[in-house]
Amino acid sequence: MRSLESRLNAIWYQGAEVPWVLRALARVYELVLSCRRPANPAPLSVPVVVVGNFTAGGTGKTPVIIALVEYLKTAGHAPGVVSRGYGRTGSDPVTVEKQGLASQSGDEPLLISRRCDVPVRVDSRRRRAADFLAASGCTIIVSDDGLQHRDLPRSLEIEIMDASRAYGNGLLLPAGPLREKPRKVDLRICNGQISDGSSAYGMQLVPGHCRNLETDEIKTLSDFGGVKVHAVAGIGNPERFFGMLRQSGLHVEDHAFPDHHRFMPSDLPEGPVLMTEKDAVKIEPAGRRDLWAVAVDAVLSPAFYLQFSRLLVADGDHHA
Repeated sequence: MRSLESRLNAIWYQGAEVPWVLRALARVYELVLSCRRPANPAPLSVPVVVVGNFTAGGTGKTPVIIALVEYLKTAGHAPGVVSRGYGRTGSDPVTVEKQGLASQSGDEPLLISRRCDVPVRVDSRRRRAADFLAASGCTIIVSDDGLQHRDLPRSLEIEIMDASRAYGNGLLLPAGPLREKPRKVDLRICNGQISDGSSAYGMQLVPGHCRNLETDEIKTLSDFGGVKVHAVAGIGNPERFFGMLRQSGLHVEDHAFPDHHRFMPSDLPEGPVLMTEKDAVKIEPAGRRDLWAVAVDAVLSPAFYLQFSRLLVADGDHHA
């Protein structure tokens, strides 16, 4: 599975030749996109903020959602989050329980619920999930992904893109990384160093504390200096996590797995093992005291939050 991802990454982002069969499948995919009915969903009673990306793979979306939800809470809103819950075993709509299992809700919704302490509703039909949260008292809805989900009305669309990858070779899936051709959105956030003249707002992912999965002990990354650590990541762009640890001065041996990987005990080397919080919610420590979850926070500029607030107020005036 990982070798397939590596091959696709070489084609999408590193200039490798695109096989004819992938180009043919991309044309079929484009035809399917063109046959979708126009988006004209009935509005909700509360604002909806959709956070997503036009590319497949990781861009830092989950940390951004957490940052936005925390900002909305401090601004006096009662936010709720809707998500498809990719990778969960069931298909029935569920409200995420903080002490629940990732297999029931998906790893990202469980992480958001635990970090933000807000209602998170998982449903393959995001509109139905948004209706549920609005009826439950949420005053604003944040959609985890959904730029391509046409049945969900939205007040604001926010795109997250990776500065180092951008749109790759610019081709649609599976010949390239694009879920759809990039289009105008209300706000664009670029994870990493942005080029001059870009209209995107810059964002940096910064490491926070490290929490022991067995004991809940808290350490800092500097506490792991001077020893070799194993870094484990089953996310869309694991190299970004590994690079962050190396930039913190750690001697890292990395272990990359496919996005949303379901970890087995045999996947985890003898520690210390550092992993993302998204991976940690899927792992039972089973008595091991060498497993650590590294918190990662999205740092966004005051200029972004100012424009975000202005657009929300303008949307409220429009619907008043």
